[in-house]
Amino acid sequence: MSAPGAGSGVVVVGGGQAGFSVVQALRGAGYEGPVTVFADEPRLPYQRPPLSKKAHTEPEGLGVDLVPESFYRERDIDLRLGEYVAALDTAARAVTTGSGERVPYEHLVLATGARNRPLPVPGADLDGVHALRSLDDALSIGRALQTPRDVVVVGGGFIGLELAQVARARGARVTVVELADRLLSRAVSPQLQEHLRERHERDGVRILTGTAVERIEGKDGQVHQVLTDQGPLPADLVVYGIGAAPRDELAREAGLAVDDGVIVDEQLRSVSDPRISAVGDCARHPHPHADGLIRLESVQNAIDQGALVGRRIAGGAAGPYESLPWFWSDQGPVKLQIAGLRASTDEVRVVPGDTPERLASYAFRDERLVAVETLNWPAEHLAARRLLQQDPPVSPADLAGSTLGALARARRTKEVRA
Repeated sequence: MSAPGAGSGVVVVGGGQAGFSVVQALRGAGYEGPVTVFADEPRLPYQRPPLSKKAHTEPEGLGVDLVPESFYRERDIDLRLGEYVAALDTAARAVTTGSGERVPYEHLVLATGARNRPLPVPGADLDGVHALRSLDDALSIGRALQTPRDVVVVGGGFIGLELAQVARARGARVTVVELADRLLSRAVSPQLQEHLRERHERDGVRILTGTAVERIEGKDGQVHQVLTDQGPLPADLVVYGIGAAPRDELAREAGLAVDDGVIVDEQLRSVSDPRISAVGDCARHPHPHADGLIRLESVQNAIDQGALVGRRIAGGAAGPYESLPWFWSDQGPVKLQIAGLRASTDEVRVVPGDTPERLASYAFRDERLVAVETLNWPAEHLAARRLLQQDPPVSPADLAGSTLGALARARRTKEVRA
């Protein structure tokens, strides 16, 4: 395997899922050089998906560490918890930490993730108004939900809908306020969104779409109500999730190409400097399932991109990044799963499952299946992930009166007989 240059090794900026995947792959591929990870938070790297799903069940502590501390020690990974990188010098191949320490690198990996977009209304700084990004955020929300209350969720995306069901399960009265005219407007087809909305409303979640938050008012510094253009909403807890922005300022200030994320090539190397890579939420990259460059915010993307970069730096085989994007969201009794990438112009067909709670939507582009969304239908989702990566492509005729699961079984039978 490859040896490090000048003893400086690999520096990873970011202690999330993507950064962890890089170092795991590096050591797994036999890389023996120095590996240093800078993690902003003063705690071991942890999983983020449970934060919006389990805050109500374990309000005093979530067991979400990716691996125990011994993993890093046994693999000679220098994990710098609570330390951040303040500057990047590409000419000298070194980073400068917030404390002024200068650390050289042979390869640098930016795994800086994304940050929540702030809620741009008066009163957003009141006590009882929360965003969700970190474990501390999740624990604060979990403690606040121990007593049923009036909860307003601002934002009808994945995080907002997951938290709405978390609050409802604790007996709270929950209202979701979404500025767009439908939920999950960028992520889910309009056809499936309607079914998803019905299921949330059936569970007692009030949903207001096409509604703007104008200000948040409080009493004695504590949130009291949310004023919208449709009228006031009582609230003693407000949680907002209105999107995320990539943390790409370090790259921008160093002169790297940046446009809503660090621009990288098909192997996730910066187009400005091949000794720098970017992975996860902060990377903007080409992808065979997308038209042009794309930035993906998902655990699957973070894991797969980190693994590719780790293997490449270690000298192993690493082709272009082509992993099929897939996503999931547990919203109370509803499991939403998505495979592939849908465009707004795609033809969408909705197909019921074998039970009332199961539903799928198939998105076609030029007579080829490109994305599948499912509700409470894991087997259909897994079939979609297999078939979207196989030839021949699935056509509308292939699914006439059938499902992906049935089609996958038929193809396997045909292969066996052949």
